[in-house]
Amino acid sequence: MTLEEKALQLAARAHEGQLRKDGPPYIIHPAAVADMLRKHGFSETVVAAAYVHDVLEDTKITEEELLAELGPEVLALVKAVSYDKTLSWEEARLAYIESVRQAPEGAKAISVADKIHNARSLLAAYAAEGPAVWKHFNRGKAKKMWFEESVLTRLKESWQHPLVDEYAGLVSQMQELKEA
Repeated sequence: MTLEEKALQLAARAHEGQLRKDGPPYIIHPAAVADMLRKHGFSETVVAAAYVHDVLEDTKITEEELLAELGPEVLALVKAVSYDKTLSWEEARLAYIESVRQAPEGAKAISVADKIHNARSLLAAYAAEGPAVWKHFNRGKAKKMWFEESVLTRLKESWQHPLVDEYAGLVSQMQELKEA
């Protein structure tokens, strides 16, 4: 079994029964992120880490389990793009932004692909729900957009890639959405 296959199996097992905010099974998200990175030619290690990028923060999978199943490189990438849930929302976001800024290219790629897929989902949900979509976010549009703009700024400062340009376009589209 390849590293990617092992990662997909682990992600499917870890996210079993979880749903996205817009309703579909959660596994659709990490699969979309991994697929995006594969299409952009990233390594098998980066694609594998993309499959499991949310398992440390959103499931019962531990760092030790991730290390044992997928190795230290995947673990390091996942840790670089995981929120520290011991911090407040704002502090966790600031720590995430700094972690991604300092991270290697693979972690930046996972972060931006994650943000792209989430932005596409938000824009699709807005098309269906209108301004009520912002109620899905605990901090509302202003804090959501602060975070997105901050991530984008740090990515632009530290990495040049077509995915960053795509993300910038999506952030602009989200900025134009009305609030409830």
